[in-house]
Amino acid sequence: MNTAENPAKKSITVKFQRAALFGYVGLLVLIPLWMYFVPPLDGNASLVSLFVPIIPLLLPLRGIIKDSTYTYAWANFIVMLYFIHGLTMLWAAPDELIWVLLELLFASSMFVGCTYYARHRGQELGLKIRKLKEDLAEEKAANEYGK
Repeated sequence: MNTAENPAKKSITVKFQRAALFGYVGLLVLIPLWMYFVPPLDGNASLVSLFVPIIPLLLPLRGIIKDSTYTYAWANFIVMLYFIHGLTMLWAAPDELIWVLLELLFASSMFVGCTYYARHRGQELGLKIRKLKEDLAEEKAANEYGK
């Protein structure tokens, strides 16, 4: 529903949202599959060890479902865990290369998609981050007025 408070999304915004969702859903599916099909070296894996790696991905789920621009912005902090894990595994487990490359693909897609979706959608909604320069100018004016 398009209203004055919730304008229609531009096509570029939709493309970035799709990229973010592709990466997000990809990670949600890949991580448990990877943990299940590639057994650990010691041979014992519990249910807890299979699902603990997806818990951080579940944190932004509600906001992504509700299409919250703010959630897309902070989800980048979470996706960095998976990106770093992928880079580490690239070095540490070259025999799992296909899984690692998929994780890096999904994490990169989610990162780029979330970043630019939040930016474009924020502009469409009229949201903006105040610049430090503006904050400092207002603070200075308030202090000079109080003297």
